[in-house]
Amino acid sequence: MDINMFDFDLPDELIAQTPLKDRTASRLMVLDPATGKVEHNTFKNIIDYLNPGDCLVLNDTRVLPARLLGEKEDTKAKIEILLLKETGDDTWETLVKPAKRVKQGTTVVFGNGLLKAVCTGETDQGGRTFKFEYEGIFYEILDALGEMPLPPYIKEQLEERDRYQTVYAKHQGSAAAPTAGLHFTESLLEDIKKKGVHVTFITLHVGLGTFRPVSAENIEEHDMHAEFYQITKGTAELLNQVKKNGGRIVSVGTTSTRTLETVAGKHGGFCEDSGWTDIFIYPGYTFKAIDGMITNFHLPKSTLIMLISALAGREHVLEAYKEAVNERYRFFSFGDAMLILEGEN
Repeated sequence: MDINMFDFDLPDELIAQTPLKDRTASRLMVLDPATGKVEHNTFKNIIDYLNPGDCLVLNDTRVLPARLLGEKEDTKAKIEILLLKETGDDTWETLVKPAKRVKQGTTVVFGNGLLKAVCTGETDQGGRTFKFEYEGIFYEILDALGEMPLPPYIKEQLEERDRYQTVYAKHQGSAAAPTAGLHFTESLLEDIKKKGVHVTFITLHVGLGTFRPVSAENIEEHDMHAEFYQITKGTAELLNQVKKNGGRIVSVGTTSTRTLETVAGKHGGFCEDSGWTDIFIYPGYTFKAIDGMITNFHLPKSTLIMLISALAGREHVLEAYKEAVNERYRFFSFGDAMLILEGEN
């Protein structure tokens, strides 16, 4: 399948640079995947599209302040390290800028020596592995020294760090936020529960591979980076019960979708499970877990627009995106939202 089938014109000014002050004030486009019909609304009204007995599934991963600015111990040259994945024993896979300055054995110092990192090798993708040295608790030091790793499309500084976290973020480990969840407030989630809609959580630690450009002309040749996921026994039992009772499972974000589809694909249903997934969903895929999805507006030729095209149909998605551009919707991490769900409320 040709990558250019997922291209569209996106003016740069529509890539949202800052979050809205009110999380629920973003716009909401509702797309019926069966007909391609589009409605325009506001995110705070998403409750109107959910029925008692439905279930929202949210990703409760927490973004690490994973961007560290330091200097080489010997030459004082500036070095930027982005933490990607912990491999154990205080060792991390990372991306480094400028990578050419960092060889095996290089020591990088952060916070006047509060944290040190020694390069132990290179990764397949040109990154580096580092073993960290410190006194105290690593995540507390990281919280003091690190910055939020915003995507490269966002040029503005983030004034409030918590605006790149969901209000329900719990388990540390992501290199990027599950951004579809940024639209929810605790109050909105409570109102959704009061309507009789179930709310439950999975965990998938988002890696930067999710946003890596697809370089292959034939998308089937693209390799997804593996990401760690976990689904609890309680969540699995709830989802099975929702399905049994005829409720709809609505995933919040592509990360929740990929987790649920991985588990259902492995086990033929939902069960307690954890592991690594590199599932790549694109048109032709048969969904086994979800009935609908809440997601943001994605970039051209990305794996994310391929995933929603698998759910709603490529033609429907591209028509909806054309309308979103014409209506000046805000795109990507801090942008507006789309609900993909058949109109049956």
